Order: sequence, then structure tokens, then C-alpha cells
Amino acid sequence: MKIIFMGTPDFAKESLEAIYNAKHEIIGVVTNQDKPQGRGMKLTPSPVKQYALEKNIPIMQPKTIKENAEFIEQIKALKPDVICVVAYGKILPKEILEIPKYGCINVHGSLLPKYRGAGPIQWAVLNGDKTTGITTMYMNEGMDSGDIILQQEVQIGEDETTGKLWERLSILGGKLLVETLKQLENGTAPRKKQGDDFSVAPMLTKNMAKINWQEQTASQIKNLVRGLNPIMGAYSYLNGKKIKFWKVAVEKNVSNQVKPNGTIVEVDNKKGILVTTKNEMLRILEIQGENAKRMPVQDYLRGNKVNVGEKFE
Repeated sequence: MKIIFMGTPDFAKESLEAIYNAKHEIIGVVTNQDKPQGRGMKLTPSPVKQYALEKNIPIMQPKTIKENAEFIEQIKALKPDVICVVAYGKILPKEILEIPKYGCINVHGSLLPKYRGAGPIQWAVLNGDKTTGITTMYMNEGMDSGDIILQQEVQIGEDETTGKLWERLSILGGKLLVETLKQLENGTAPRKKQGDDFSVAPMLTKNMAKINWQEQTASQIKNLVRGLNPIMGAYSYLNGKKIKFWKVAVEKNVSNQVKPNGTIVEVDNKKGILVTTKNEMLRILEIQGENAKRMPVQDYLRGNKVNVGEKFE
């Protein structure tokens, strides 16, 4: 099939690579404009653009697509059989949705209708879900509200981070997209309406990264740490300095019975730092001090004095 692919991050790049390897004719790639990155703020192409450049696929990078008549005419002129959209970051207008013969197909990182929106993978981890998956669907003018084509469920590991789950789902998304295109071409693709019982996964904000020792349980803090790894890191303050947590463990069956929440009750060079929470204890295993690199807590304790009785704020 003649395909136009729309996507931007590494999650989308896996799907682009999958359909390229499946020998589909990719007649164009649409991706977001290059963004300044790094200390030098050098303009950097998206992972999708980098792959398209490697494979000599024509690239389009419109600043906007809504009411962009020139871009819409460009898409029409290419006469795609299908448009595949994976983490592109823009809602497609009706004029584009109606162009391809087989419609516009989206790969989404959740089992819709659960977690419509920008952060489905992150919120699955943040909420401590045990399962999630990939959905392919026909796109409409709404946000992730189109009819479902295929779905595949996966288990979420107890200690799995957003970063690890992101990698797994990106590969699965590519495989499911290839199968979806096969069924579309054969006329065997199913179509299932989502209904109105849905949940939303909004974009993450920096405000949510601060640990609330008074309100959050040990498990909730662990899920926050997992869910924000490697995006921004959950953090707290110790003696006025910002400390990020990258890996923690719940000490099950060890209850906080006496100390205020966030109090350090054990500092062990091998086991790590043990902290009280609203219910159980939390052991800090990977940490990042202010203006420092992330590291195992054992390495952190070699260069930083942490005392029993001190309290995270």
C-alpha cells in the first residue's frame, strides 16, 4: 500500500521502521519541526525524521496542519491508500481524514477506551496498573475516540518504569500496525466502537513530580518514581536540597508506627536509605543529589552525609 506516515518521537520511529521492513511503499513522512536540544540548543531532527533521512523518504514538516491549504493539497496530490499516525502530536482535520482510501490509522499506547490523550503509557505506570497494551484504530475528529481495529494486552512489571514500558510498547505498536495494514488490505480488519466509558491521560506537569509524604502511601510514591522515570524524576527536599528518586522499593509488612512521614529511620551503605511513609516503609535505591548525576544510593552515601532522624520535606 501507498502510505503517508505521521509521527515524531522514538515510539513512532519503531512503527515507521516496521512498515518499511514490511515492504510497504512509504511515499512521505510528516513530522514535527526540528527543535533546539542540548547545552548548545542545536536544532535537532526528530527520531522519525532521522530514520526517514536514512531511508531517503520524502519529509514534510508543516508548522501547523489546521487550515493549511497548501499542505492539505500536497497530501491529496500524493494519493495515499492510508495515512498511519503514531504519536504525531496534532489532531488531524476532517479534510485530511477523508483523503486516504482506507482512512487514517492510529497506533495508541493503551487499551482504549482507557487512557485517551497524550500520556497513556506514563499514566498506566503512575496509577499502578498491572496491564496495558496497544490499540490500532480508525481516526476521527475527536481525541483517540475512533473505532478500534486491533488490540494487544501486555503485563506491566512490578518495578517497570515508563521508559522500559515505552520501549516494549513501541516495538509491539509497530508489529500491530503491520498486522492492521495487512487486514485492511485484505478487507478483514474489524471495527469496534469505543462507547462513552473512557478515561483520559493528560500531559504530565512538573508540579506532580514533588513527593507528598503526608498524603501518598509507599506504593503511590513508588508508582510516582516509576512513572516519572526517565521523564523528569520524582523529587523531595532534604536539608533544603533537591533530591530526585529514580528507584525505590516498598518494605512490605514493615509499618510506620511512630515517626512522621518522610523521616529517615535507617542509613545502610549496602541496603540504602529507609524512609517512613503514610503506611509502610520506603527504601531508596537510586538517587540524584542536587547538581549531581543519578547513581545507586550506595555511591551517593560515600560522598554525602545522611543521618537517621532527618526528614524529607
